[in-house]
Amino acid sequence: MNDTPPGPPLGVYVHWPYCARICPYCDFNVVRARGREAEAADLARAIVADLEAQRALTGPRPLVSVFFGGGTPSLMAPDQAAAIVEAARRLWSPAGDLEVSLEANPTDAEAGRFAALADAGIGRLSLGLQSLDDAALRFLGRNHDAAEGRRAAEAAARAFPRLSVDLIYARPGQTVQAWVDELKAVVDLGAEHVSPSQLTIEEGTAFDRAVRRGMFVPPDDEAGADLYDATQAVLGAEGFEAYEVSNHARGPAARSRHNLVYWQGLDYVGVGPGAHGRITRDGVREATRAHDRPADYIRAVAAAGAGFAEREALTPVETAEERLLSGLRIARGVGFGEIAALGLAPDRPVVRRLVGLGLLADDPLRLRATADGRRLLDSVTTELVTANTA
Repeated sequence: MNDTPPGPPLGVYVHWPYCARICPYCDFNVVRARGREAEAADLARAIVADLEAQRALTGPRPLVSVFFGGGTPSLMAPDQAAAIVEAARRLWSPAGDLEVSLEANPTDAEAGRFAALADAGIGRLSLGLQSLDDAALRFLGRNHDAAEGRRAAEAAARAFPRLSVDLIYARPGQTVQAWVDELKAVVDLGAEHVSPSQLTIEEGTAFDRAVRRGMFVPPDDEAGADLYDATQAVLGAEGFEAYEVSNHARGPAARSRHNLVYWQGLDYVGVGPGAHGRITRDGVREATRAHDRPADYIRAVAAAGAGFAEREALTPVETAEERLLSGLRIARGVGFGEIAALGLAPDRPVVRRLVGLGLLADDPLRLRATADGRRLLDSVTTELVTANTA
């Protein structure tokens, strides 16, 4: 069904909620995988049906990315992944550089699936290494050790043309030197893309309960800033560009095209339990969210075609706020014309103030955070958004 001419570019996000173990820092929509094999098979079929239903909403589009997130999508049977990739390619027009990514944990069992997943159409693996320190991995509740992580990275590099590695830093007691050494060891694994994220204590997680009970104390803001600066210095020296606050790539071709779909404000279809989507229809951006529980999602697809729990038309101000929050995360920022509904312009007092503080670049065309601004991005974006309502 590759209609021509296509409309604006589109991404597809597939949420696979099953995990062998639920990590204590995770606040995503996840469930334990054990005993759910039959449900998983039903879910894979429902995701294909949901894609077909949403194709009627989007119309013909060039497809620039398909991203399997979770959860742990590397637990999928490869034929399930293949069916979903085939459906997305059939329903929309695959771009010549279509990126198909899948998140994986670096256990030996999952690494054994890598070749089959590559044969299923996955071209880029996002490996949740998180650390190369065994004590840190135990603290993070991971079900692999550092040796498994290294083996998985080596297997992924053999199986997939593109490899990204996820890391977590600002762990309790972590020193700058230990983090520098760990980053250099990760670079030696050969990934083209590294995503280091500061540990955040999300409400309702096991770590949130542990912190409230006094079981550990997260690093303070100053320690987090020192570790962030070390991240930029080490990866920059190794040839990685910080094209986004928490994402570093060895040149433009190594950037995550799917994440750029979000950060550049493009449309994306969300399928799978709890998946969010953004679809523009007749000039209005619509937010979608699927049912969270797999069983509810499967039933909704069977009854209505799509698995939506919610669909909401965003106002121009809400659309602009989303564009601001996502666009400032990347180095190129966001054009003033895209956020006109917020009343922001190069000569607005709030913009001039932040430029004067060295937090925004002095750019007449785009709102761009400087290196210092990216360190304080939450505060910068909050000030810009609230200026519209002040």
